[in-house]
Amino acid sequence: MSFTNKVVLVTGGSSGIGASTAIIFAREAANVAIVGRNETKLSKTAAECEKFGTKPLIIVADVTKDAKRIVDETIAAFGKIDVLINNAGISRSGCIADGKLIESYDAVMDTNLRSAMNMTMLAAPHLKITKGNIINISSVGGYKPLTWPILTAYGVSKAALNHFTKAAAIELAPSGVRVNAVSPGPVKTDIIENSAAPISWDDFKALTTLGRVAEPEEIAELLLFLASDKAKSITGSNYVSDNGFILK
Repeated sequence: MSFTNKVVLVTGGSSGIGASTAIIFAREAANVAIVGRNETKLSKTAAECEKFGTKPLIIVADVTKDAKRIVDETIAAFGKIDVLINNAGISRSGCIADGKLIESYDAVMDTNLRSAMNMTMLAAPHLKITKGNIINISSVGGYKPLTWPILTAYGVSKAALNHFTKAAAIELAPSGVRVNAVSPGPVKTDIIENSAAPISWDDFKALTTLGRVAEPEEIAELLLFLASDKAKSITGSNYVSDNGFILK
């Protein structure tokens, strides 16, 4: 599934799903632009990409503030964008009872929804030229409330992202641009550590039908398929890969 001469822009590319996605697209000969705030982690991801003979573009940036620069630097380096993967996401603890619901909502929505909408808007003119596609990284939390109320804002942001995915797919279809989403269940990334939530991956494992937590590479392989011509009839869809999380 070669992506030779294709340009793939991945936000949140410093770790987890984003890093694995950048590496797997590099494996398929894509020119990859990886975005994140942690330059050290981005450099590690880039080093893994370079093992496949491609040198990625590292963009140290905050998607909530630097979206235009991210797109401009990608175009300056590669001249086009074929695939946009809106992967950057955070979770912040907060619920009704602890009085931090709106604080967590504001932080989470800014990154998880607003930045994806903004990146889509800014990249769309370039994607129309290449007849490219967009993949938004959502979550099973957008399908049903998670067990822990402290993750309410996270789930709300992903439900909104699901709606935006469909709306964008309708709007961009006449231009030949596909827009889809992937909703992972529990995946071993650093999101729990970064959110400071008092939960563990073992807690999530117990909530899946298959009794396991996925690896980031599993999600990245799905993204590879959706971004390829093998999925040229797919738009406005949301692929769930959750080890049966929403079945329980």
